[in-house]
Amino acid sequence: MSTLIARAYQTAQQWLALGNECSEVPRARLIVNRGVPRIYDANFAASVRAESPGEIDAVLHELERAFDGLGHRHVLWDPETPPPFEARLVLDGWRAHNDLVTLILEGELQASGPSVSIRAAEGDADWQAIEDLHWLDHEEEVAMGFHAPWDRTLTNELVVSKRRKAPDVRYFLAHADGVDCAFFSAWPGTDGMGLIEDLFTRAEFRGRGIATALIIACVDDARARGARPILVSARGNDTPKHMYATMGFRPLCIQRSYLKELDAAP
Repeated sequence: MSTLIARAYQTAQQWLALGNECSEVPRARLIVNRGVPRIYDANFAASVRAESPGEIDAVLHELERAFDGLGHRHVLWDPETPPPFEARLVLDGWRAHNDLVTLILEGELQASGPSVSIRAAEGDADWQAIEDLHWLDHEEEVAMGFHAPWDRTLTNELVVSKRRKAPDVRYFLAHADGVDCAFFSAWPGTDGMGLIEDLFTRAEFRGRGIATALIIACVDDARARGARPILVSARGNDTPKHMYATMGFRPLCIQRSYLKELDAAP
């Protein structure tokens, strides 16, 4: 595995861990946030290195202990995840979840955008605008078949979990025609590899270059704070990956995880 790819997986996992409690157990890392118990990306295991039956049993025992009372179990995969551990998850009924293509920008961004009013989210009003936009995003995802409908309180939990990543992660809002119409975020990482995440534009504002302007702003922010290569992820069955590719991002690796749901929580 190349150093660049190893750094990409590490960066993505560090971004998810931000704002949550992290603990090390033998052959795994556990990230927990009981304040947002339904959020998969705030309650998960990563860097699993259990290979023998005894090691696997021990890690699964630690997962049950750490996530007791939650409605799910979630494990992030990476290229060093031992195949016997992955096979055990499949045998036990875990399902592959949320395959994402990760792209990387190493040179200059090949894009220019219109002049758009963009500001960093700061107070409660800004974060309420981000939650409102997230809710529109989630309703759109339901219409596209990405997941089942869920309650607005789950969207609130998700935004709460993301706000806890600030100020390391900066969320930006775009404003046009008197409306907060889009958002995106930037993080410089910890070793010079940054990450931009969570792009959404209201449907009626698409096609005006607003998303491009946000991408430029977030790449600039991450690089101003020390990043050089920049990561972005997109669903393999959605269109943004093509937009990123035309802007100079190249496909680097696939992120996937395994999920076991214990109740009906989405």
